[in-house]
Amino acid sequence: MIDLRRLRVLRAVAHYGTITAAAEAMHFTTSAASQQIRQLARELDVTLLEPHGRRVRLTPAAHRLLAHADAIEARWEQAEIDLRTASDEPAGTVRLCGIPTAVAMLLAPAARPLRARYPRLDVRIREVEQEVGYNLLFDGEVDLAVVEATWSNPPPGDPRFDQRPLADDPFDLVVPADHALAGRDAVELVEAEREDWILPSVTCTCRRVTLAACGAAGFTPNVAHNALEWNAIAHLVANGLGVALAPRLAYLPTHLPIVRLPLTGRASPSRKLLTCTRAGGREHPAVAAVLTELSERAVTVAA
Repeated sequence: MIDLRRLRVLRAVAHYGTITAAAEAMHFTTSAASQQIRQLARELDVTLLEPHGRRVRLTPAAHRLLAHADAIEARWEQAEIDLRTASDEPAGTVRLCGIPTAVAMLLAPAARPLRARYPRLDVRIREVEQEVGYNLLFDGEVDLAVVEATWSNPPPGDPRFDQRPLADDPFDLVVPADHALAGRDAVELVEAEREDWILPSVTCTCRRVTLAACGAAGFTPNVAHNALEWNAIAHLVANGLGVALAPRLAYLPTHLPIVRLPLTGRASPSRKLLTCTRAGGREHPAVAAVLTELSERAVTVAA
């Protein structure tokens, strides 16, 4: 009989990439995690890890075993839902996380009506960076994550996660209220090619979206300023220091003298937001209630 605890260590190594990172996530020492893998390999009489330069990598046998391990985890998820749900009414604690704009514009506004509608439901929200959401789901620390679709996400067919579209979030051109373009209903991005530009930090996916969109429009933006938060970007624009692209879900202070202009034409960027659960997790009544509320709210907020 396979020890499921050791199987979870192997899954963590595959997810985090190294034994050290897996051990840290599971609150083991590296030595203890390595010992678990070795014992699992002896139990099955197969090699699970092999040297790869200064590191190790999973063997083909380990990958075959992981396919079964992911299916087992999904069945355990479903078993817990079946055993802990006394009725179909959402109840208990539901743990949510999301990227900053999702927390501000979707998760937080959704929590209040959910708590009013389901008095036995306790909604907990956590703001995270993009990659952290998947780790928290994998570790069982949250039940639902709202993330952005990016190239670095797990692929759509990853058996560990259930990822589905939530909303398209178009980008607007943000200009000072006294800008020559401010009175327009919509603009093409190329019309801002000679402007000074304000970009988010290098860790923000919106920076890559801005650079790619400008490139698709046929120009390289003159980056005059960089900022970490949308609040700072909005103040830089308001003071006439440049223009910026901002997703529609990004909150910009309404008292500032700035204008958001919808973009037209081929170089009109948009990002996709996803809801993500562990495989089988969407069937939990509390998670299903959150998903319904989020879907309704996303239609109006991103319009």
